[in-house]
Amino acid sequence: MAVTNNVTQLLFTGLFQDPEAERVSFVVFLPVYMATILGNGLIILIVNSSKSLSSPMYFFLSHLSLVEICYSSTIVPKFISGLLVENKTISLDGCMTQIFFFHFFGVAETLLLTVMAYDRYVAICKPLHYMTIMSRPVCHVLVFSSWLGGMFHSMIQILTTVHLPFCGPHVIDHYFCDLHPLFKLACTDTFVEGIIVFANSGLSSVISLLFLISSYVVILVHLRNQSAEGRRKALSTCASHITVVLLFFGPATFLYLRPSSTFTEDKLVAVFYTVVTPMLNPIIYTLRNAEVKNAMKGLWIKKVNLRGE
Repeated sequence: MAVTNNVTQLLFTGLFQDPEAERVSFVVFLPVYMATILGNGLIILIVNSSKSLSSPMYFFLSHLSLVEICYSSTIVPKFISGLLVENKTISLDGCMTQIFFFHFFGVAETLLLTVMAYDRYVAICKPLHYMTIMSRPVCHVLVFSSWLGGMFHSMIQILTTVHLPFCGPHVIDHYFCDLHPLFKLACTDTFVEGIIVFANSGLSSVISLLFLISSYVVILVHLRNQSAEGRRKALSTCASHITVVLLFFGPATFLYLRPSSTFTEDKLVAVFYTVVTPMLNPIIYTLRNAEVKNAMKGLWIKKVNLRGE
């Protein structure tokens, strides 16, 4: 049976109801988004132009930065432009598209973080076989699987949603399109769809989180037999990754594993993992990694020398 939708345009309530607060938010979040694009773009450039950053860890990092740019760009440009207008509208098709790419890049990032945890496990627990296990073809397969996993997850989410009829109301109490706020607008019961969406998201998140925790438990057990200096060096290579994992999973877990509400606090938590976290990741990896900082200096010196010629 064909789906009949009387609603073709949706209206966001936005982050704040106060126009002045939204103008202040524009001044804050526009530089944050620009820093996200520039910071992650710089990491991609450095990793692909520096011979000293040819290890699998940096190959995965460059793909993580690419995912961060795509993930942030799915939400933030529409969000920022909406801060300056009273009527924050999006077409129903545009809403579905935003949901698709939001989940696609979100799960791709989750899987990439899991792959990076496996990389650290092999590097620390099986150092003599590291380059054999993490060969370039294996790295390409792992990255491709992360993108494919995100695509598969997102296809299930959108196929579950696209058949729903929407006949009013047309106001989404959020600043971007997500499944649960959209389900509230459907003029039919969405209990089954909600269970499918929750199971699909929960399965990918729980499996990834369990793998991440297991990897670091094994690493910590392995390091008990190492010297203090060996433990320090090993843990220093994991610290940035652990920080990024906590920043990514923490807010999302808080938001999705509690009863849904319309509180502004929930929207602010969503802002953290859709706007702020993608900007922090390149900073975290740069500040804690001497190799990346040295490669950045080398790239800058090379650029200055070329200008001087």
